[in-house]
Amino acid sequence: MKLSLQEQLLKSGLVSTAQARSVKADKRKQTQQQRKNGVEVIDEAKELAQKAQAEKIERDRELNQLRQQQDEQKQLAAQIKQIIELNRLPREAEGLAYNFTDNNKVKRLYVSEAMRDQIAQGRLAIVKLGADYEVVGAEAAQKIQARDAASVIVFNEQNTTNDVVDDGYADYQVPDDLIW
Repeated sequence: MKLSLQEQLLKSGLVSTAQARSVKADKRKQTQQQRKNGVEVIDEAKELAQKAQAEKIERDRELNQLRQQQDEQKQLAAQIKQIIELNRLPREAEGLAYNFTDNNKVKRLYVSEAMRDQIAQGRLAIVKLGADYEVVGAEAAQKIQARDAASVIVFNEQNTTNDVVDDGYADYQVPDDLIW
């Protein structure tokens, strides 16, 4: 048979019977007062425990969200790598040099003349795979760009019409004082 804490303290001699009765009476009065007045006695230890639990839950939620974002970034990087590896085109070491910039540095890639023309027309694009650069088709470049625009280094817009190219000066009016 298990003894209550009060009985254990009485038995061990740490508390006298008078003290035990006094505590019991105080507790009874407190519960009666709560019922009568609707006043709730604040239990600070309980509040601190609840606050600590809420903080722990919030911290765990933030950590889980951070882990989830890191996992999503890893998945995107893996998808980009797979798209590049499946769609990269062979380059020619003896081909023409195609110069482009990446992070304000001029880089050079050797490609055939046909590939260079297709890059300029927007049918092919140059993408970054780790420290290397690869040439891929326009569809693959669009897929990569949808996942991470920074991975696509050179991707020219395709000119689908054979109309005159708008150079930005078509609507320019020469001021009267400059006309001779």
